[in-house]
Amino acid sequence: MEEYICPSCKQPIYETDVVLCHFCGGSLQRAGQGFLGRVRYSNRRVLWFYLIFFIVLAVTFYLVL
Repeated sequence: MEEYICPSCKQPIYETDVVLCHFCGGSLQRAGQGFLGRVRYSNRRVLWFYLIFFIVLAVTFYLVL
């Protein structure tokens, strides 16, 4: 098992899928796996880019059809 140390309370975490510490509830600063996990935990500028991109794409499809 892989050990991960919580950056807040310095307690070891042995589960691989957790995002919050079991002891203090602090973030382990891990991004989820896959595209949605990366978007969810990335910085705000990337989230705004994807949001605006999909809105422009939807408006373009609406105007074309």
